[in-house]
Amino acid sequence: MEFRSLQKETPIVLNLIIINTIAYVAQLAFGGSGNDNSVNDLFALHHYKSDVFRPYQLITHMFMHGSFFHLLFNMFGLWMFGAMMEKLWGHQRFLVFYLICGLVAGIAQMGSYSYSNWVWDHNFMSPENVELYQNMLSMNATVGASGAIMGILAAYAFTFPNTQLYIFPIPFPIKTKWALTALIAFDIFGGVSNAPGDNVAHFAHVGGALAGLIIVIFWNKTNKKTFF
Repeated sequence: MEFRSLQKETPIVLNLIIINTIAYVAQLAFGGSGNDNSVNDLFALHHYKSDVFRPYQLITHMFMHGSFFHLLFNMFGLWMFGAMMEKLWGHQRFLVFYLICGLVAGIAQMGSYSYSNWVWDHNFMSPENVELYQNMLSMNATVGASGAIMGILAAYAFTFPNTQLYIFPIPFPIKTKWALTALIAFDIFGGVSNAPGDNVAHFAHVGGALAGLIIVIFWNKTNKKTFF
């Protein structure tokens, strides 16, 4: 799909890609997690017990990314599946869908924070430990459009369940309905197991996917003709 075609047929997808790219460049230019009021402190999603948490982070976190490849894969998913859904739904509905899925993903991640830090949050700590805990919370933040992208993938899989995808390195095509099921199962397992060194926001992915499924079921409950 050429740039002019994207601009004309799917301007929301195009503008989201541009905004996410600009935000990532801004992270590189003005970031620095060691500085007070850094980009990460201001716009990444933090635990509500963190001194740097702000409610608007439930929205802003979905426009930030942790690395170039994180950005690249998310924007590829947005272009690959989002363009089709925007053409199917229209610009305004697609944007509302995207933002709701990203917001629900952020709320799900907040729930994960609360569960993981329950003992710390509900026990008395010395001033020294409070400072250490706050430093940990400021570093342990969530960024990325993955939750919103999972919502789009869920909607795509529900609308086109039998469309086949080639997913590297699997050597054979997989129907979208089974690919989505496998991804959700993987994220549930990853979130529950909480393996050391795993920095993926698994429950944000699950939250975004479930939000996408619920919305698309509601929108299409009386219009089965759009399913393939």
